[in-house]
Amino acid sequence: MTDYAIRAISKDGKVRGFAAITTNLVQELQKRHGTFPVVSAALGRTATMGALIGLTLKEERHKVTIQVAGDGPIGRIIVDANGEGHVRGSVDNPFVEHNDDYKLNVGAAVGQGSIYVTKDLGLKEPYRGASPIISGELAEDFTYYFAVSEQTPSSVGLGVLVKGEQILVAGGYMIQVMPGASDDVITRLETAIDELNKLTSISELLYQGVTPEELLVRLMGEGTEILHKQPVSFACHCSREKSRTMLKSLGIEELKSLLDELGHAEVVCHFCNEKYMFSGEELERIIKEEVN
Repeated sequence: MTDYAIRAISKDGKVRGFAAITTNLVQELQKRHGTFPVVSAALGRTATMGALIGLTLKEERHKVTIQVAGDGPIGRIIVDANGEGHVRGSVDNPFVEHNDDYKLNVGAAVGQGSIYVTKDLGLKEPYRGASPIISGELAEDFTYYFAVSEQTPSSVGLGVLVKGEQILVAGGYMIQVMPGASDDVITRLETAIDELNKLTSISELLYQGVTPEELLVRLMGEGTEILHKQPVSFACHCSREKSRTMLKSLGIEELKSLLDELGHAEVVCHFCNEKYMFSGEELERIIKEEVN
């Protein structure tokens, strides 16, 4: 199934929902970073959250950066997403095993700390929000983030089903209550979410073939209208030219040290692991440009 994300509104207009299937995206992240299963789950959940927040951005060029800064063994998770459905991500330590009774313990792998969300909306200053990590399982943490930092009552569900290096399914949802919603609307929504959580996990539900559309109808009720659907895919914005600019920013002395010690330079993008090689001759040209 092709990855995609949808935005919807309930029949009464009081609840908005977002849902996505991100299996191929998370598989690409696993492949590029070689993540162990528990890291695939943590990075995949965060990447799915990025895709969902991307749907809230008004323009394709707008972007969001999520940083999950926990003190667990996997270190920081960073995800970039934009309004076009492009997502990329990285993690400090891809090679972590953290299982309890054969179940992936994402909470222990992430640890305690904070979540930071930065939105670049083309304004003078980006929007920045933050909240504590309350469980490390991430869905609960993002639910808490929206309530505390953005004052938006929300419910987030994120799931990644992993078997070794294979991502069987990944996806999630975000439901948000609009201003002016009645207590009845909120109670009905809470009941639907509780019933879903009691029956199964979001990853199992998606693995059974439930689509994002069906998921939102189940949570938001019949008459839910799908407003927008867009593809979701891995995309990195690195390039040889950007890597060259980064080398120039090191300064003449650092470049001379690279030339003397290694005779070349290698720049590796931490988001996609793409390698850009610069020969000794290229380094010399960059140094001459800086001198002049």
